[in-house]
Amino acid sequence: MLEEIYNYFTIDMLYNWVNIGVLPFWLILIFFPRSHLARYFVTSVFPIFILGGTYIFVLYKSYLNSFDFVGNFNLYMGIDEISDLFSDKNFLIMFWIHFISINLFVGGWIVKDSQKFMINKFLLSVPLVITYLIGPLGLFVYWLIRIFYAKNINLYE
Repeated sequence: MLEEIYNYFTIDMLYNWVNIGVLPFWLILIFFPRSHLARYFVTSVFPIFILGGTYIFVLYKSYLNSFDFVGNFNLYMGIDEISDLFSDKNFLIMFWIHFISINLFVGGWIVKDSQKFMINKFLLSVPLVITYLIGPLGLFVYWLIRIFYAKNINLYE
């Protein structure tokens, strides 16, 4: 049974499951940001456990396939080395899970932080959708909205 599960979750299948799997979290954040479902299910440690477990599974599969983990550090050597790393599906799925996890964490933080300033949930949906698609830009848009609602700028908060 474990062998069947292991063989089912290829890199391509994991990519599909990760992309589909985060959608319910994002839909809850966008449409029900103040609900108990969002508080206990999305902005908690639950999605981090799921995505972290997936990441560990990918690391394990990569290890069994003799993936060159030391070669990952070449990404700091230049843009050409990053391009070479992205040609490897193992590295690409590790990066994608990393990207999806960070964006979801930021989306959860945006929802929690917006509740302190009573930001309108319809207005909040704009930076959340942008964060889902383009993480840092969504966070920037949220900060612009937050400055307007907070009526001040704190660099250390």
